Amino acid sequence: MSGISSPKAHKKIGVAVISNPKGKILIDRRKSDGEMGGLWEFPGGKIEPGETVEECIEREIKEELDIEITVSDRLTTITHDYQTFTVTLYVHLCQYIRGKPQPIECEEIQWVDPFLMNQYQFPQANAKIINLLQQRGIKQ
Repeated sequence: MSGISSPKAHKKIGVAVISNPKGKILIDRRKSDGEMGGLWEFPGGKIEPGETVEECIEREIKEELDIEITVSDRLTTITHDYQTFTVTLYVHLCQYIRGKPQPIECEEIQWVDPFLMNQYQFPQANAKIINLLQQRGIKQ
């Protein structure tokens, strides 16, 4: 063995912080059998080649939750190193337009007040998003 490890995978993810008119944010719980199973997250997914972050977010939200949203300003970009991979989250504020959220690619869905998000267990990379939302108080 040479002792040289292969580089970690680097995942680039478009993330939606979807707010409703009441100021609540949509979160979903990951399927228990997958990576980071059972943890809560902000919906989104892998950015495909040739796709903008905004296109990725719209596509992923339609595929995973079957709702329509408007993608707005970027809230933040976070790069976080986990033990086996690195992730970069391109986080955008989004407005809910229509449709009833369906748990197509997740266990369950909740609309949550930003100040109550500490009651849910999220992956480490999401801590900064939650802090920013609590600082902003997300207003419509």
